[in-house]
Amino acid sequence: MDGVNFTWPGRPRFSLSVDRFSVGAGDRLLLLGPSGGGKSTLLSLLAGIVTPQKGSIDILGTDITKLSGPARDRFRAEHFGIIFQMFNLLPYGTVTDNILLPLSFSKKRRNNVEQTSSQAQEAARLLTRLGLPSDEVANHRAASLSVGQQQRVAAARALIGGPEIIIADEPTSSLDRARQKEFLSLLFGDIATAGATLIMVSHDETLAENFTHVRRLEDFAKMERGA
Repeated sequence: MDGVNFTWPGRPRFSLSVDRFSVGAGDRLLLLGPSGGGKSTLLSLLAGIVTPQKGSIDILGTDITKLSGPARDRFRAEHFGIIFQMFNLLPYGTVTDNILLPLSFSKKRRNNVEQTSSQAQEAARLLTRLGLPSDEVANHRAASLSVGQQQRVAAARALIGGPEIIIADEPTSSLDRARQKEFLSLLFGDIATAGATLIMVSHDETLAENFTHVRRLEDFAKMERGA
């Protein structure tokens, strides 16, 4: 990011400014900041969900601020896996349906999977890697799973097809300390295997020991929020 300034439409008193921010390939970066401090907005900018009024955002050699809306959507589907804070699973779809969903939007990720296995086999492999027995949960509806199980399905959905960048918005906030550590260990293992970059935001400073890089949002970004 270079010289970025973003204001939410209809909320002129809220703005986020970033002079310079960079992440290296393969990094495991934790971004720390208080709730409501602009962390989710920063992730939305990085993923091209929203675009700044000023500045450039270079992702894998492409300035995504210069892409049209549909082109940004395609770019995000090809190169990003996203773990949302509330997981955003399709509640009445099966576990397998949810994991395979990104392959419907990305030919590249679909081809990556089909070079070595079937789509269903890759979904099962990811479930197993993340500590869920695929033969027990693969055909269950997502809404029937526990919070911890839904979290792992959301991670598998983000990882399938080998996207270069994984972004995670407070994915461990609903877990106790032991389950947090277990989940991160499993997630890091699969990210390392894929050679992906992880950018995770949280307000929980105790997570810092698990990451190769830790930065505080206020050290490089300025947020203004008026009444």
